[in-house]
Amino acid sequence: MRHARAARGAAIGLATLAIALELANIWVTARLPPAPYTPLPFAPEDVAGTAFPVFGAILVHRRPRLVIGWLLCAGGVSAAANILSANLIALYGDPGWAWIVVESTWQACQLSLGVLLPLLYPAGRLPSRRWRWAVVPAVTGHLLDWAALLTVDRELREASHVLVTAGMALAFTSLAVRFARGDAIERRQILWLLVTLPGLLVPWMLGGAAWWTASFGIPLIPAAIAVAVLRYRLFGIDTLISRAVVGTGLALVVTSVYLAVGAASSLFLAEVHSIAGLAAALFAGAFFHPMRQALQRGVDRLLYGGTGVPAELAERLKHRLQRVDPGHGLLATLEVLREGLSVTGVAVELDGATVATGSPEPVARRIPLVWHGEPVGLLLVGGTARRRFPAAHDERVLATLSPYIADAAHAVRMTAAVQRSRQRILAAREEERRRLRRDLHDGLGQSLTGMAMLINAARLSLRRSPEQADRLLSDLRTGMDAISADIRQLVYGLRPPAIDELGLTGAIEELAGTPEGPATAVETVGDLTGLPAAVEVAAYRIVQEALTNARKHAAASAVTVRLERGDRMLRVTVTDDGIGLPPDVRAGVGLGSMRERAAELGGTCTVRAREGGGTVVGADLPAQ
Repeated sequence: MRHARAARGAAIGLATLAIALELANIWVTARLPPAPYTPLPFAPEDVAGTAFPVFGAILVHRRPRLVIGWLLCAGGVSAAANILSANLIALYGDPGWAWIVVESTWQACQLSLGVLLPLLYPAGRLPSRRWRWAVVPAVTGHLLDWAALLTVDRELREASHVLVTAGMALAFTSLAVRFARGDAIERRQILWLLVTLPGLLVPWMLGGAAWWTASFGIPLIPAAIAVAVLRYRLFGIDTLISRAVVGTGLALVVTSVYLAVGAASSLFLAEVHSIAGLAAALFAGAFFHPMRQALQRGVDRLLYGGTGVPAELAERLKHRLQRVDPGHGLLATLEVLREGLSVTGVAVELDGATVATGSPEPVARRIPLVWHGEPVGLLLVGGTARRRFPAAHDERVLATLSPYIADAAHAVRMTAAVQRSRQRILAAREEERRRLRRDLHDGLGQSLTGMAMLINAARLSLRRSPEQADRLLSDLRTGMDAISADIRQLVYGLRPPAIDELGLTGAIEELAGTPEGPATAVETVGDLTGLPAAVEVAAYRIVQEALTNARKHAAASAVTVRLERGDRMLRVTVTDDGIGLPPDVRAGVGLGSMRERAAELGGTCTVRAREGGGTVVGADLPAQ
């Protein structure tokens, strides 16, 4: 803690020293003739001498052990001392030793800000031990520069400048290596610096009359470094680049189109120049949206590669979905989303199961998936992949692909539901077959065997004892009545005979006419003849189960059965005024059977509470 306080105090002292030197330089500059190469009252070196140590002190205050802050402080103080000593020489002349101060401070500024800063940025250490040799050309160049100054050798001085430039080039090359090998956080930090460097490098390369413009770009460099080191999580530099490029491109294109159309109209429609101006504005506006989309795609492709254009991702997803079955469509959408977001993994939690691609742990984002207002699952997005740049277009990618993911998740749910329903149907069919086999074997089969034995006994006793034969035949007649009843029961279980005898409306009216229970009214809308046999049976059984529940459990006083046939659906509604559904109701065998009967035909069946009390059973069955 004591060392940290001392470090912060030293950094503040360096920043204060740099500001004091700049204040002194302002006093000296005011006594010099105005510089012909700049319209500003200060030079870029003045800006560097103020901005770098201030932001360096901020970094040291927050991160005392990070060498980046100290390099900013050292480079800023060197720049301030350099410009002050150079201006003092210009004002008072060189006493013979002042040029040493000018040269040494300039070299210190070059070494700290031009070589060491890019080599150590942003973590404060070299990319690897081999990069320590990148300092050698710059140090060698500085030594040769001293030798050239002492020997007044111009060629040696030029060679020293080449070496220093090579050392700086190697240092900035290390940034490119870090960017290629670094993780997502390090890439963001490097990009913050790289975006601001043109404000210094371009005027420096142009030199001469353009050098003064570096005064506007130099403060952005230490500010970007401070943001990248301390607050990189709060600002998306790729978002800044994307919007800046798109906005600038739009301004240039729209202005160019407007000027071009305006110039053309002035040549051919000079007498209607006011209308031509309006036409030029409209023509330029017409280019706005397509050009914005084109520029956005170009910037996305530049920053994120082929996976950075949401429209291309959606097109790729469509092609994948066309080649896979609905059960595997969700996995295909997740793979495209993982590529588009450049994350370690993506998963969807769906009805207690998880469909994943990659490794989404640890989960960075949780997004509910909604299909037409119905929650269908939860999208889990992992962290940014190490080898990828973190995409600021995540929201656009999610907005583009989330509907496809919700559709695919809903398709998986429906596929699973259909599979479960099919399994239930198969199980119910096998159970029905087992029941029929048992009833036929144990009931009807045994009865027929007993009847055959009675017939044989009656034949044997017909001559000896007609009375016994008559008694046996009478028993046989009774057994045949029982068998007829059993067969009728079996047939009724397969299809209610009342439907064939009375029609669906008549059969339901017969159900409603039972004297026990509440008064039941039957309403029909449309022609119910010609319905598929399976639909008639399902409607009959659903109404039968609903009436049974109303009579036994609902304590209803009135029940209404409504059958309405549309173009494609038969809607069955059973409404009662009973006690309604309890809060913790669980679907039993009866409710489950109604839903399964509707699902078998591709329809739906719902049971809900009625407004004002009671229960409403509604079923939609295909009528064709």
